[in-house]
Amino acid sequence: MEDLDSIYTDIIMEHSMATYNKRNLTDPTEKEHGHNPSCGDDITLEVKMNGDIIEDLSFTGHGCAISQASTSIMIDLLKGRTKQEAIELINIFLKMIKREDVTEEEQQRLENAIALKNISNMPARVKCAELAWYTMQNLIEKI
Repeated sequence: MEDLDSIYTDIIMEHSMATYNKRNLTDPTEKEHGHNPSCGDDITLEVKMNGDIIEDLSFTGHGCAISQASTSIMIDLLKGRTKQEAIELINIFLKMIKREDVTEEEQQRLENAIALKNISNMPARVKCAELAWYTMQNLIEKI
């Protein structure tokens, strides 16, 4: 299990420093602002839709390593998905982070987002990991 934790830590660190998802989109279909007042994490998601497909997704803003990594990981997971697939994946992630029952199959669907599973053991950091996912839920409702 030690090796798996190390891999997960590496994924979180890599995404927290990555900038390829951190940019403004040209002509976004919609955007949504998310803020965590308890720690100051602040993001804006921008989406470009192609019919029902999330063609492109990006974010701007600032926050702790966990919120930035969670946002980048979520973007990688949701790009190219339909709105319905995105809703399903967001719901699975939020169940996982709240320590609710998530099947092995559901966990596999989360791909690299599974790296954030252990955040559920740190209650003060859960809101950091959830911010992008709740913001994306709100964004999907607008499109």
